[in-house]
Amino acid sequence: MTKTTRRGLLAASGAMLAMPALAQRPWPDRPVTLLVPYAAGGSNDVVARLLAPRLQAVLGQSFVVENRTGAGGAIGTAAVARGPADGTLFLVSSASNHVMNPIVSPGHTPDPREVFAGVSMLVDVPLALTVANKLGVTDLPGLLALLRREPGRHSFASSGVGGSQHLAGELFAMKAGVDIVHVPYRGGGPALNDLVAGQVSLAFLNLPTALPQAEAGTVKILAVAGERRSALKPDIATVAEAGVPGFAVRSWTALFAPRATPPDIISRFSAVVRDLLTDPAVKARLAELGTEAEPSEPAALDSFVRGEFGLWEPVIRAAKVTAQ
Repeated sequence: MTKTTRRGLLAASGAMLAMPALAQRPWPDRPVTLLVPYAAGGSNDVVARLLAPRLQAVLGQSFVVENRTGAGGAIGTAAVARGPADGTLFLVSSASNHVMNPIVSPGHTPDPREVFAGVSMLVDVPLALTVANKLGVTDLPGLLALLRREPGRHSFASSGVGGSQHLAGELFAMKAGVDIVHVPYRGGGPALNDLVAGQVSLAFLNLPTALPQAEAGTVKILAVAGERRSALKPDIATVAEAGVPGFAVRSWTALFAPRATPPDIISRFSAVVRDLLTDPAVKARLAELGTEAEPSEPAALDSFVRGEFGLWEPVIRAAKVTAQ
């Protein structure tokens, strides 16, 4: 064997020995970006900014929150989908952006089931079935009786076409067998204002948004939309408990990675995030913001997202919801 050949074999052996060390390098070894595809101040942004300094303290690396807005979240989402899959970029996404928008506007963004891997669910924002005082109803059976007596005469407000509030109303109409007209607004605030004024009959609003008005007596909360009662107001029954069996809607925020991100990075990041979400101080702060901590394993989040597509695709098709 020549010296050249021997030298080449030794070099190759050294490279092979070094490969596991490279694959198992410490993470994170560079600053990490949590990209929020919405403007600063929204629930996704607030949760990301609550977690970022705590992640930095635990993992010893900078965690930066970046807001990249546009196209209802599609621009920021696409940026993460085509971004580096090396543990330096993650997406803080929501039900509307991650599931509902891709169904309403197919082809507008890549299918999230194909281009993202779940890290952990972060929070749920409970939705509340809220009615105008002018209706004179005090419970869900009373509302259902009214809507069935007067089909097509009542409307429900939402913060926009294709979002959680809109599709909660469509699913409610289907499950309850009632005819109500959708009225979209540019945000939850204007929708609530017209509900208080009696311009619309009902709405599925974020519970933290509806509570102050309900406590002031200007609207009435009849039920919450989730599978279980909200820890924020456990005395309020769910829609399913109150009279519409099988109805359940979650308005959630979760953390995702580009699909090719190494599984060991996703696993480690998920464990750290789940630990933070079970911290009493973090849970208390999230409750103050009107959200509930909902940590999950990566595989459970991926399975949940697939289930959300299974829930909302037939609703969107049946209601003929299209992008505006």
